Amino acid sequence: MTELDIAEVAHRAGVPASTLRYYEEKGLISPVGRRGLRRQYDPGVLERLALIALGRTAGFSLDEIAGMFAPDGQPRIDRQLLVARADELDRTIHELGVLRDSLRHAAACPAPSHAECSTFRRLLRAAAAGTVGPARKRAPQPP
Repeated sequence: MTELDIAEVAHRAGVPASTLRYYEEKGLISPVGRRGLRRQYDPGVLERLALIALGRTAGFSLDEIAGMFAPDGQPRIDRQLLVARADELDRTIHELGVLRDSLRHAAACPAPSHAECSTFRRLLRAAAAGTVGPARKRAPQPP
């Protein structure tokens, strides 16, 4: 197997070399050696980087992603964690759908002004309460 230079890995993975160095710092990847001053990686790092990219796209933190690898570097993904993230995405999709529908209604509402549109007023109240938009950590609301 041929080792890959950091520049080649960065190019193939579509990330800057600085990201690779950061992932190395976080313990997500590790070079197999150096050629001069340049890090060298096993070609398997590309699959690992793909898993990291997928995890980031799904909203996992780098610490959560680090926990998805066994000590030998092989993927060890907690299925319950995946189910929980999928459930969170379902909630986000639902909330975004409600937001989209509310905005479309407000855009086409026959009321003389948005201030007179009950749907738009509900959207404003939800925005003021911090309950509109994708699921995110929200400050607890007073009772």
